[in-house]
Amino acid sequence: MPEILIYGAGAIGSFMGYLLSEGPFAAEGMIENVGLLGRAGHIKKIRERGLEIAFPDGAKSFRFKNCFSSLEELAASDFYPEMVMVCVKAYSLPALCQELAGSGLPEGRLRDAAFLLLMNGMGNKEAFSALRLPASRLLEGITSVGVKLSGEGRIELKGWGKTVVEARLDAGMQKYMSGRLAEKGFEAEFADDFATQQWNKLFVNAVINPITALTRQENGIVLSQSLQPTFRQIVREAVGVAACEGVAADEESAFELVSSVAGKTAANTSSMLQDVLKGRMTEIDSINGYIVGLAKKHGLETPVNEAMVALVKSTSFCNE
Repeated sequence: MPEILIYGAGAIGSFMGYLLSEGPFAAEGMIENVGLLGRAGHIKKIRERGLEIAFPDGAKSFRFKNCFSSLEELAASDFYPEMVMVCVKAYSLPALCQELAGSGLPEGRLRDAAFLLLMNGMGNKEAFSALRLPASRLLEGITSVGVKLSGEGRIELKGWGKTVVEARLDAGMQKYMSGRLAEKGFEAEFADDFATQQWNKLFVNAVINPITALTRQENGIVLSQSLQPTFRQIVREAVGVAACEGVAADEESAFELVSSVAGKTAANTSSMLQDVLKGRMTEIDSINGYIVGLAKKHGLETPVNEAMVALVKSTSFCNE
């Protein structure tokens, strides 16, 4: 039974901790193989009463033996993870890398651990390269599971979805992840065509996140008739950039994919809208901003994606 650390145990990170756990789930039971590292207030509540997850059929609480609010606490523990799943916001990666480098853990306790970046946006692996880990120890993943942080120590499952990870992940860990997610009703895929799937997720995020953040509406707003020209142009520009990066995507198929996701998650509040409503920094730079940056490299024009970046950054709710 592998030991796994969730680095960035917020909404999605905490839920992944539950999904990857193995062990007793009774009130008196304790999850031992998955550790959570997150904000002090959130971790404090999990230590006191367990991680409370609101499922559609009711709330349940799960207790974790290994809960940390700092790398110092991890270093002082007897927890030696074989994999570190990083679930922080994209803009937090530079600070995270600096924190890790300063701790000495990548050369010590974590010297044999694989790092899996399960995050929104793209360009995350490049940002993480500051740690100079061997390529074999650094992987990426994406997830379509919808989770909302509803309070310290509390999260709410908003939607089922698949989690996709690069096929380079160790075969034993692949088997473990597949088994744990499947027993809880979720799906894991280990993809050879991960870049294609990552771009598909980017198409979805590039439309839903900024539009919901700017309109202050749930995901279904992107399907409104008045927004169709904007929706289509965001996708058209992104597909053109993907082609220059060697990822072939059909514009109409991408449009249908985003429409399907928006329809299935119509009542959901996007992560970017949640950030805006709470006055937090957004991940716009690693979503639409990533598309704009690559477009400039290839000499392409992406005016609507540029507008999304500028508008989200200029809103008074965002401290960009």
